[in-house]
Amino acid sequence: MLSVLLITFPFFALVLCGYLAAWRGVLPQAAIPGLNAFVLYFALPCMLYRFGASTPIAQLLDPAVAGVYLVCALAMVGIVVALTRSTRIGWNDAAFGALVAAFPNTGFMGVPLLVALLGAQAAGPAIVTLVVDMVVTSSLCIALSRLDGAGTHGVGVALRQALRGVAANPMPWAIALGALASALQWRLPGPVDKTIAMLADAASPVALFTIGAVLARSQMNEHERVPAIDYVPLALAKLTAHPLLVWAAGTAAIALGVPLTPFALTALVLLAALPSASNVSLLAEKFGAHNGRVARIILVSTALAFLSFSAVVALLLD
Repeated sequence: MLSVLLITFPFFALVLCGYLAAWRGVLPQAAIPGLNAFVLYFALPCMLYRFGASTPIAQLLDPAVAGVYLVCALAMVGIVVALTRSTRIGWNDAAFGALVAAFPNTGFMGVPLLVALLGAQAAGPAIVTLVVDMVVTSSLCIALSRLDGAGTHGVGVALRQALRGVAANPMPWAIALGALASALQWRLPGPVDKTIAMLADAASPVALFTIGAVLARSQMNEHERVPAIDYVPLALAKLTAHPLLVWAAGTAAIALGVPLTPFALTALVLLAALPSASNVSLLAEKFGAHNGRVARIILVSTALAFLSFSAVVALLLD
């Protein structure tokens, strides 16, 4: 366990640094959107492009990985919506509660963390799951969130908005270009490759620092009291039920003859054990959901993941 903590500690320590910097005012709140923009539009796309370009195309188009992960994501969404939707929690809040319970922080945290733990070959499964969550899971939950006002804000409108959001996100395009470069065995000119490499190297530390700053900002700006029962169970479900579901589904798939390798299953379980994606808070705010609840789920899952994720790593890699 100690050897695992030695690997995971720096990743979570950078999140804590960003949190404390924003909380203490060392990093002004006005600077956080700039950090987000740098990570989202420059550093992270370059990192994803490099991993995509260096990963065999077969791993990036692995239907077994995509299928098992998608089934589990859909199951998580369905279970959480069914258990949480009530007269007090409508479709909007139930849908975004489901999204925050099913969408791990793969882009900002998962890709670099899994590569550090498992090697560069872990980038393939991580990229596949990131595409599934950005394109399918997010779009589905956004569509479900509109069912409260289906007469005025229809599901079709919500789906179009979600797909426009995917098209405007540079990460899927970076993955697609990386996959194309991998398929064609294409290499960038030296100076361009070096520039992309420098931006890619900045992605992990800046992204982790930014996660902490975003979490601190959400806490500082949210003064409404939220009952613990509304967010703690979902944070725990993200860290426990999600990886258990992926492990069970993957094990069953292998037993049924699905060509899912044990290595890919390990990567999928570790990805599912990550804390909730921080960008769900931005989506919840955009679509009028209870952002205080979503932000607390992200915060609690991130804080607890230091030990829970390390424990999952120790169990799987011993």
